[in-house]
Amino acid sequence: QVQLVESGGGLVQAGGSLRLSCAASGRTFSSYAMGWFRQAPGKEREFVAAISWTGGSTYYADSVKGRFIISRVNAKNAVYLQMNSLKPEDTAVYYCAADRQSFQTMRVTTVDYWGKGTLVTVSS
Repeated sequence: QVQLVESGGGLVQAGGSLRLSCAASGRTFSSYAMGWFRQAPGKEREFVAAISWTGGSTYYADSVKGRFIISRVNAKNAVYLQMNSLKPEDTAVYYCAADRQSFQTMRVTTVDYWGKGTLVTVSS
């Protein structure tokens, strides 16, 4: 079992930066690919970024590529999402996710565990 708790959300102006953190509990944390999803009001939950078991490989949605960076520190049971050059369209609840299968195929229907989410609001 894996429990995930996000933090770091808040209100930021367009062009600013935020770093989201996800604290995980569970001895098998390193066996999971980790990812971030987001859901804006009235929208479906969408994939943002994923990172492999060891942190050696990453994948990003086109909408955030070049602006966001996902990382993990398995010794701390933690995964992070550094968000730079934020845009109003990035406004959403961001969810940490754990997927026992490959990060390369991570999607909403493959995620095994979800965090409760943290709200990011980007003002224009």
